Amino acid sequence: MLFKTRSAAVYGIEAYLVDVEVNISTGGNGQVLIVGLPDTAVRESKNRVLPAIRNNGFGAPYQKIVINLGPADVKKEGSAFDLPMAIGILGGFGLLAKQDVSDYLMVGELTLDGKIRPVKGVLSIVMLARDQKIPHVLVPVGNAREAAVVEGVSVYPVRTLKEVVEFINGTKAIEPVRGDSRIEVHESNRRQEDFREVRGQFHAKRAIEVAMAGGHNMLLIGPPGAGKTMLAKRIPTILPPMSFDESLETTRIHSVAGLLPSETGLTAARPFRSPHHTISDAGLVGGGPIPRPGEVSMAHNGVLFLDELPEFPRNVLEVLRQPLEDRKVTIARAQMTLTFPASFVLIAAMNPCPCGFANDFRRECFCTPPQIQRYMSKISGPLMDRIDIQVDVPAVPYKDLTGGRSAESSEVIRHRVIAARNSQLRRFFDEHVYCNAQMGPRLIRKHCVLSVECEKIMENAVTKLGFSARGYDRILKVARTIADLEGADDLEPKHLSEAVQYRTLDRNLWL
Repeated sequence: MLFKTRSAAVYGIEAYLVDVEVNISTGGNGQVLIVGLPDTAVRESKNRVLPAIRNNGFGAPYQKIVINLGPADVKKEGSAFDLPMAIGILGGFGLLAKQDVSDYLMVGELTLDGKIRPVKGVLSIVMLARDQKIPHVLVPVGNAREAAVVEGVSVYPVRTLKEVVEFINGTKAIEPVRGDSRIEVHESNRRQEDFREVRGQFHAKRAIEVAMAGGHNMLLIGPPGAGKTMLAKRIPTILPPMSFDESLETTRIHSVAGLLPSETGLTAARPFRSPHHTISDAGLVGGGPIPRPGEVSMAHNGVLFLDELPEFPRNVLEVLRQPLEDRKVTIARAQMTLTFPASFVLIAAMNPCPCGFANDFRRECFCTPPQIQRYMSKISGPLMDRIDIQVDVPAVPYKDLTGGRSAESSEVIRHRVIAARNSQLRRFFDEHVYCNAQMGPRLIRKHCVLSVECEKIMENAVTKLGFSARGYDRILKVARTIADLEGADDLEPKHLSEAVQYRTLDRNLWL
């Protein structure tokens, strides 16, 4: 007997429908054959599904079972097909009251005793069900909150195989889970760090505020112990809240990667990722036989912090160029091409030389010029050109360590950052742009109009410092952010002067 169920799989962060066809025929002595390009986890499903059926008292048939996962020319992976396979076998064996369950899309991994474990990518799967007009989705309880943020589809949390059978047969009612995405989006994680704890470094703090207000990439250069890492770790305390669309995109990526906690609906806090410098290029941008999102995608709508930047292999740093420019990562394989979103703010930190004490007024540097050149050459000019703000972080003077000016708290800085971001959201309301750093050439020409005096400043800067066309555009973006922090409608000479100041450090070091 033939019985059909519906499931789904995820490639990249997009889901697609999978038809699970189960045919039970005489003979075969309980042989189970799974076709449709299954991977190892899918082929092993029979060793989970049949014991789960038997251990729940249904008595699996000792007949030949052929399970087809269509479309048959697309690779299937993971354990999410366990539940639809089991329901298909039970339906083919005549244990379901309904012969048509096409109104149900189901996913879940089965244990040997019939419990249902969470799976990856449920948010994308439920969004697919909504788009395909499938009214009911059965998901594991551990995925229920994440699935419930999608409106227009009924999500039923299930715990066991027996419970699913009773629900389909109408002998047990399950209430669909409901989530209030508007409340969850505005929740934020409490952090103990605060910018008030950072002594001195007022110039660096100002640069960080500008970077976060406009979503600009940033490089911190200074000797060991100057506070570069301390500053970077406090950046999450001043990040603005995510919009609903940003939160939905971020949650989909974390769901596909299997890093979404079961109690989480939408990811509310902006990601802050800090990979070690031993990471591979595939780990940074994504990859694998069936590509997975890398750190740049895990940092989508948040911050990617690379400490000790020159210690990263050069080939790893060079793969950052595409996501920094295009805000997405495209991974091509023989059988597929996948695109992961990667719109993040890059914050990098480094020493000025191998020993770290070049230009330090307190300690002498013993590095030779060739050593410094080799150290700096790990960071290419094209990569530096994509970093909007470069800031010197000098050693903290003694008077700042023992007192000096009182520092602002993270909450005070965050209010200014949020105000600047809100003005940008209003400005780009119909453009699908969330901050100044995402402006393209058309928007730069529209919102960064220069007066005659401003034109002279930019002409001198480009002529004397040799900025590229990309550097010119990035200076205008940073100047627009500085103006937003002041609440100014038009760019003024002081805004451009400060923005140019943030672009001179790379010229001093890399010439």
